[in-house]
Amino acid sequence: MCWAFWNLKDANANGMGDKKKKAQMFIRLVSAAGTGFFYVKRKPRQLTEKLEFRKYDPRVNRHVLFTEAKMK
Repeated sequence: MCWAFWNLKDANANGMGDKKKKAQMFIRLVSAAGTGFFYVKRKPRQLTEKLEFRKYDPRVNRHVLFTEAKMK
């Protein structure tokens, strides 16, 4: 057994290797036109309200409302 492997194993057992949550998360912005087109954006975790943007949907060739949905 290698010393470095044993050291990593011991650190994880003590909880020292725990990762903190990221400050931002990825969300999907889904077109309200119903085309299935979506954008992916980063959103800070402190922001609790749902995001809405008016962006371009190439499937209908116009700007439409895009609302936040969960990533799958």
